[in-house]
Amino acid sequence: MTEHIILLHGLWMRGFALGFLHWRLMEEGYRVHRFDYMSVAATQPHILARLRAGITEYGPEPVHLVGHSLGGLLALRACLDAKDLPPGRIVCLGSPLKGSSAARAFASWGRGGEVLLGHNRDLLEQGLDAWSGPREVGMVAGRMPIGLGAMLGHIEGEHDGTVAVDETRLPGLTGHCVVETSHTGLLLSAEVARLTTQFLREGRFDPAAPTMV
Repeated sequence: MTEHIILLHGLWMRGFALGFLHWRLMEEGYRVHRFDYMSVAATQPHILARLRAGITEYGPEPVHLVGHSLGGLLALRACLDAKDLPPGRIVCLGSPLKGSSAARAFASWGRGGEVLLGHNRDLLEQGLDAWSGPREVGMVAGRMPIGLGAMLGHIEGEHDGTVAVDETRLPGLTGHCVVETSHTGLLLSAEVARLTTQFLREGRFDPAAPTMV
C-alpha cells in the first residue's frame, strides 16, 4: 500500500523550501506532495479547504501531514474536526503550537507588523489550547538559537532562533523531541527527516533521540 505525505511550508516561505525534505522522504518510499499556499495573502478558510481537498484526493490510503512552523498549525486545524478524512499521522517541525512570542512581537509594531503576519495572525499568536483530534501528532523542535526572531527580541528558554521549545509542547501530543538545529535548519537536517519517517511509520520517536519525551 502506497502512503502519501503532504508537506506544508511556513510563514513567508513557498513550496521550494521543502525540496531537501521532499527528496529524503521520497527515498523512504512515500509519495510526497508539496502544498504551496500564500501564507500571508490567503485566508485561513481558503487554505484549509484546499488542504482538506488534497488529503481526500490522495486517499483512501494513509495521507500523512508534515508541517514546518505555521504549516504544522494549519495541519492540526485541518484535521481537528474532519473525521471523514483518510487516516494518517502528523509531524510538526518547530511549530509554535502554543502561540508564538515572535509573532506577538511583530504584531506589536502596529499595522506594518500585522500585515507581515497576514490572515493567520491569530493562529500564530495564540496557537491551540491542546490537541484532541483523531490523529497522532509528533513534534520535532530545534534549539540552535540562530534566526530572525532571536535578533528582533528576547525568546524565553531554549529556542531555534524563531520558536521557543516551550511553545512547541502542546498537551495531547503523542511524541516530542528536540534536536540541535535552527528553525530553517529543521528543513535541511537528515536527522529530522529520519525522526519524521520513524514517527510516521511507528507513531513514536526513537528513545535514543535527544531530549525525547
